[in-house]
Amino acid sequence: MLNTALLLSSTSTPNNGGGLTSLLLPVIMIGILIVIMVVSSRKQRKQDQEIASMRNNLQVGDEITTIGGIIGKIVSIKEETCVIETSRDGTKIRILKTAVSRVDVKAEDSID
Repeated sequence: MLNTALLLSSTSTPNNGGGLTSLLLPVIMIGILIVIMVVSSRKQRKQDQEIASMRNNLQVGDEITTIGGIIGKIVSIKEETCVIETSRDGTKIRILKTAVSRVDVKAEDSID
């Protein structure tokens, strides 16, 4: 009878650490989420700076591709726009600098 009383008393005592554990898990999850967001934000800012630098360093003669897939050579540049020549017959298109996706061949690298 004494043994059953000990068993009942040991199984019926509440676990005081359970509340702390159940609170600690969400805090850790939120901390991990914040770290992931900060790291991805820094990567995005770095990528945005590289794209802005590329667009600010455009030169006449650069061969570019636009975000719409148009390929051409820059013939003139203004503050926010540039004119590209898209074919050998001289077809010209005026585009925004923000529409430039990448520089395929720099002006100094081209061999006309």
